[in-house]
Amino acid sequence: MDQLDAEIVRLLQADARQSNRELARTLGVAPSTCLERVRSLTRRGVIRGYHAEIDTAALNRGVQALVAVQIRPLSRSVIDAFSDFASALPEVLSTFVLSGGDDFVLHVGVPDLDRLHMFLTDRLAKRREVTGFRTSVIFKQVHQAVPERLPD
Repeated sequence: MDQLDAEIVRLLQADARQSNRELARTLGVAPSTCLERVRSLTRRGVIRGYHAEIDTAALNRGVQALVAVQIRPLSRSVIDAFSDFASALPEVLSTFVLSGGDDFVLHVGVPDLDRLHMFLTDRLAKRREVTGFRTSVIFKQVHQAVPERLPD
């Protein structure tokens, strides 16, 4: 990935709705060059899709939290079953399977602190495989652009 590719990625992350012509004009390259570069980035899997950024508060999810979860026993079937369970919950925005002291981190979005408490006590605490969890409320989320590929 060269500097032009990196700049294309940066610009598309800022506004994926811009036309190829606008993107090419900003980059100072021909539209055909720009289009071929974007297609190449897509073929190589660098660009995996285009997504709308959603305001979670507008979807009645004004309170967000990261919930670190520990489960036992640590077996493939228990990990897969909990991952499937957590990912299907409407409150869960993202599920991360980890190594280290925590086995999962759940990114949760709910309307208020009462609903967060209900989620923790009624959904997580009742699961037999859950041995513990810690919750951190998110005050602010800052999106970082994906950096250039690091050298090998």
